[in-house]
Amino acid sequence: MAKVKTLFFCQNCGAQSAKWIGRCPSCGEWNTYVEEVIEKTDTNPAANAWKASTSVGSTTKAAKPKPLGDIIYEEESRLNTHDAELNRVLGGGLVPGSLVLIGGEPGIGKSTLMLQIAMQLRNLRILYVSGEESEQQIKMRAERLGQQHPGLYILTETNTQNIFRQIDQLQPNVVVVDSIQTLHSTIVEAGPGSVSQVRECTTELLKYAKDTGVPVLLIGHITKDGSIAGPKILEHMVDTVLQFEGDRHLTYRILRTIKNRFGSTAELGIYEMQGAGLRQVSNPSEILLSQRTEQLSGIAIGATLEGNRPLLVEVQALVTPATYGTPQRSSTGFDSKRLQMLLAVLEKRSGLRLGQHDVFLNIAGGLRLEDPALDLAVCAAVVSSLNDVPIRNEICLAAEVGLSGEIRAVSRLDQRLSESEKLGFAEMYISQFNAKGLDLARYGIRVHPAGRLDEVLTGLFG
Repeated sequence: MAKVKTLFFCQNCGAQSAKWIGRCPSCGEWNTYVEEVIEKTDTNPAANAWKASTSVGSTTKAAKPKPLGDIIYEEESRLNTHDAELNRVLGGGLVPGSLVLIGGEPGIGKSTLMLQIAMQLRNLRILYVSGEESEQQIKMRAERLGQQHPGLYILTETNTQNIFRQIDQLQPNVVVVDSIQTLHSTIVEAGPGSVSQVRECTTELLKYAKDTGVPVLLIGHITKDGSIAGPKILEHMVDTVLQFEGDRHLTYRILRTIKNRFGSTAELGIYEMQGAGLRQVSNPSEILLSQRTEQLSGIAIGATLEGNRPLLVEVQALVTPATYGTPQRSSTGFDSKRLQMLLAVLEKRSGLRLGQHDVFLNIAGGLRLEDPALDLAVCAAVVSSLNDVPIRNEICLAAEVGLSGEIRAVSRLDQRLSESEKLGFAEMYISQFNAKGLDLARYGIRVHPAGRLDEVLTGLFG
């Protein structure tokens, strides 16, 4: 007679309990605990025979503590993905035996990116496991990408036992799984995508990756608030978590690093979605500013940093008299609360009357930025639209604006200056505190240090 062991799991955070609880003590959500079968013990030893044949992590040697000084460390050679943007985000390439999780909204291009990467690794044997699409659908996407790879194998399977059986026969160099929420293991009698199944399947893939040195790329779903779907333990188990962001109705995509055990989490990659797949954007600033043909009011150029990468972006503002009683405040790609704060600073410290005007703000290109260095560009764009006076095309701005109207310093100004000089800008407005200790003479760009917001507005508009 089989013995069944069950536990209750929170479907929001993955916390477990021996009994049902109305409110989760970990995340505070209500009615999220669901009973799941975590173990079913049978007297028949053949029930778990697959573990002996496919378990790659069984070892008889017990681990012993070792002094830190006696540990020999050899830097592992990374696997070049032939994608400069992905290599930058990963910290130089794929680490052998690493487990990488890639999340993003539906239709953003996760599967396209992974299939494109798999087809670029021409000297390796790749296994692409899909639990969401058929072989014909993957073939159609591959033909659209216009590439061929004789060493790329497609497996449409969701059972981990069958997947490991095929892996044992094929011996691939890289494994791609699309997606982790569709896999299920016979060890756990819960539905695919549940806390128990996601944890068990990830554990099996983790053991396989660590013991064979084969990197595994997992595609994951996200929830409506943008976080990785499934238990939080999924992000703790993997080595790297990447987030694929962007508006699927626009062309640009951003690949961010949320967690990386083998590199920095400050890097990001930028792609452009085209009919033939994702194109790497090596110099995004030129593309974001390529449509500036004439001087228009309400447009300012801000020097920002996304991770360690400097970007020059176009900040667009439209200020019009309010049609209704309450003025509207709308922003796209910029924090709406920060916009309201900057508008209050302009009213209080600069004497501008914005209480009877609608203010609309947009970051061109569909990017979503949170760098405080864009504050000065936002203020300049709003004043430019309000007075209908354009800002000269050769001017860019990089400074944070405080509540008292002071211009505050920003980090890594030298990178912002270098990027501005490279793109042909002649002047930049910065904080006077940034100018201290920085050799501005070595840059071919005129720098205007300022201490107050009024000084900048006077220099721009007279």
